[in-house]
Amino acid sequence: MAVSNWHLPIRKRNSFFDCRLSSPIEAAESSRICDDVSGWATALQLIALSARQNTHSAHKSARRLPGINASHLSDYLVDEVLDNVDLATRHFLLKSAILRSMNDALITRVTGEENGQMRLEEIERQGLFLQRMDDTGEWFCYHPLFGNFLRQRCQWELAAELPEIHRAAAESWMAQGFPSEAIHHALAAGDALMLRDILLNHAWSLFNHSELSLLEESLKALPWDSLLENPQLVLLQAWLMQSQHRYGEVNTLLARAEHEIKDIREGTMHAEFNALRAQVAINDGSPDEAERLAKLALEELPPGWFYSRIVATSVLGEVLHCKGELTRSLALMQQTEQMARQHDVWHYALWSLIQQSEILFAQGFLQTAWETQEKAFQLINEQHLEQLPMHEFLVRIRAQLLWAWARLDEAEASARSGIEVLSSYQPQQQLQCLAMLIQCSLARGDLDNARSQLNRLENLLGNGKYHSDWISNANKVRVIYWQMTSDKAAAANWLRHTAKPEFANNHFLQGQWRNIARAQILLGEFESAEIVLEELNENARSLRLMSDLNRNLLLLNQLYWQAGRKSDAQRVLLDALKLANRTGFISHFVIEGEAMAQQLRQLIQLNTLPELEQHRAQRILREINQHHRHKFAHFDENFVERLLNHPEVPELIRTSPLTQREWQVLGLIYSGYSNEQIAGELEVAATTIKTHIRNLYQKLGVAHRQAAVQHAQKLLKMMGYGV
Repeated sequence: MAVSNWHLPIRKRNSFFDCRLSSPIEAAESSRICDDVSGWATALQLIALSARQNTHSAHKSARRLPGINASHLSDYLVDEVLDNVDLATRHFLLKSAILRSMNDALITRVTGEENGQMRLEEIERQGLFLQRMDDTGEWFCYHPLFGNFLRQRCQWELAAELPEIHRAAAESWMAQGFPSEAIHHALAAGDALMLRDILLNHAWSLFNHSELSLLEESLKALPWDSLLENPQLVLLQAWLMQSQHRYGEVNTLLARAEHEIKDIREGTMHAEFNALRAQVAINDGSPDEAERLAKLALEELPPGWFYSRIVATSVLGEVLHCKGELTRSLALMQQTEQMARQHDVWHYALWSLIQQSEILFAQGFLQTAWETQEKAFQLINEQHLEQLPMHEFLVRIRAQLLWAWARLDEAEASARSGIEVLSSYQPQQQLQCLAMLIQCSLARGDLDNARSQLNRLENLLGNGKYHSDWISNANKVRVIYWQMTSDKAAAANWLRHTAKPEFANNHFLQGQWRNIARAQILLGEFESAEIVLEELNENARSLRLMSDLNRNLLLLNQLYWQAGRKSDAQRVLLDALKLANRTGFISHFVIEGEAMAQQLRQLIQLNTLPELEQHRAQRILREINQHHRHKFAHFDENFVERLLNHPEVPELIRTSPLTQREWQVLGLIYSGYSNEQIAGELEVAATTIKTHIRNLYQKLGVAHRQAAVQHAQKLLKMMGYGV
């Protein structure tokens, strides 16, 4: 049975199933099934056979492989392999199979055979499902299905020896410097003392390298008394809970430990408990308590206790972030990153980079925030931190940045990858990424999709307890949706019940007050909304919350526009456009829809904007026209037909009607397009557009572009559209 005969070539995988199944399967699914069995043709044949015999899909049959093992596969491997080798080889196969990977030293220790490398090469030559793992030829592993089969047989045939075999494997892995592999075998051996000793020496290193599931399983296997005798393990268990957002359990565990461990309330361990409690407090929205505990921890911790010092420093940085002291917060987060990198505490290095990015975003330095995120993505790749929940935080703030720059497809993909990171957690953890997906739909003007996603978001809101920042983000997309659909009843009901924070001194609280102001504007409560927005702007300017100031100015613009204060509206819009040169904001303008488009058209036509602002205004207008196309602005055939049948239509238009193409050109002129942009939109030459414009000017009786825009506005008003 040569190794070369195990594997089905990739090009044959689809045709293999197509020839054997009544209904075809997707190429991606056939590849996944092949990967699960490492391309072994015999296993694929068993999957196909099972699917035909039991009317299962190939996918379900693949998931039933353990069952297939017990029947078809086990019989096949016993008959064709185990019963055809001598007893010494049989025992070698069974013992070595407990190793997920193996080399000379491991084989010698586990099987007792003198020359492990020679034995492995001999097994490989015999074609007994052994494969090399590297170019050096030092490391081997069994084919996954054969390895599983051998481990089952080992439990039956060598049950009495198995704990000792696992202990030998654990000792050998430790001797080679692989504590995570050693832990697997200590667990399998049921050796609590060995497990405890490995954890005491290596648990924090494993924690810093995100081996969280393995550590949790290990700590559950230790008796409580063993944890009490080693408070560092209690602390580790609490940190695992914290990393999984189980904040209530953290304080319960620490309180129980302090009650049962003598003299724990004094000294270094108590300081380490306080550092962890400080982290829990800031996560739970209690910055004052977090600051108290972090400062207490730093006072009590010896200089060499780097982990808890990193934690406490990070917490103080977060506290300053919450207080709006962004410059000092940024400095502490940079210090945290430096300390964390120095001591290989990679998840805090990642956390500090995420915090730095958020601060830079709030300060309006979006390009620098982007570059900081790039460093964080690089760290994740280098240190294999993809499974950390923090990874979701990073891809979410990347989505927020992409959304601000109107890179909506990329923003949506980033938010979806965040949901994928959290796929094994409770659905409530996905709330923020779901809100980001809704934001993308709103920026596209896709209200049907937004409504569908909002139903899920509101269901999650009703079935979980969330930090106030999360609720504020969720409320943001709800209020924007109500604005776009003019749902005043929903806005009024929400406004009666929503939290009204005491302060607005950070970008989280600014966001909630902006939600309130947007709802007030929708309800026509202009005076109340103006008071809110003016105070927000005062705070934003004093704290240098430049991104919030940009958002606030846009909302103030909508307030003035709807209140009929056109000059004030233009003034703050000009301020917002100027500030957007720093922030790069596009979508924040786009979501304001047609009211924003009308104002930008007027500014562009005045031709008084500085070059950068002119370019941004044109870009925003293109996005609005693309994603928020109102048919009346583009004069489609149905609109024109109704217009020509209107009793008040000007006689000149009735007697000398525009062609359909001329109506299209008029709509694009009204939408702020230049001649070159119109030519690009309609895919014709610029000279052709000039001819269309000359003809429609003549038919409308106008002499220049501004007059054509004013004429279009009159027609729209006549048809009942507010402009």
